Amino acid sequence: MGAREFTRGRRVVARLAHGGDLLEEIAAVAEEHGMRTAELRAIGALQAARLAFYDQSAHEYGEFAVDAPVELIGLLGNVSLKDGAIFVHAHATLAGHDGACVAGHVAPGCVVFAGELVLQELVGEPLEREFDEVTGLALWRDL
Repeated sequence: MGAREFTRGRRVVARLAHGGDLLEEIAAVAEEHGMRTAELRAIGALQAARLAFYDQSAHEYGEFAVDAPVELIGLLGNVSLKDGAIFVHAHATLAGHDGACVAGHVAPGCVVFAGELVLQELVGEPLEREFDEVTGLALWRDL
C-alpha cells in the first residue's frame, strides 16, 4: 500500500457533448483545463454503453454491450497520466427503462445522450500509471 497527499485545486463542471464518446469527452475537458490528476463524477444518460468486468485470474477485461438507452445513475473515477497522456479510469452504474441496473468498468463506446460532469483537480505531482505484474493492470506508480 502507498499513499500521497494532494490539495484540492479548481473544480470544473461541464456539459458533455450529445453523441460523443463518454471517455473521450471527459479526457477532452481535463485536457482543456490542464488537469493531469483529478477525481470525477457524472450523471446523465447514454444512448448505448460498453462496460467491462476484470477477470482477476486471466488478467483480462471481458466487455459487454448495453445496446439501449440508459440512465447514467452514477459515474465515479479519476484522471491521471498513462504513457504521458491523459487517462480516464471510471466505473458506472446504469439503469434501463425497467429500473434494472448494471454496473462495471467504463470501456470506449459509451455514447452520450446528455451528461453533466464534475472534475475536481488534485494539485501535486501528477499520478502516473504503469503496468503492475501482480494484477496485470495499469496502476498508479510510486505509491
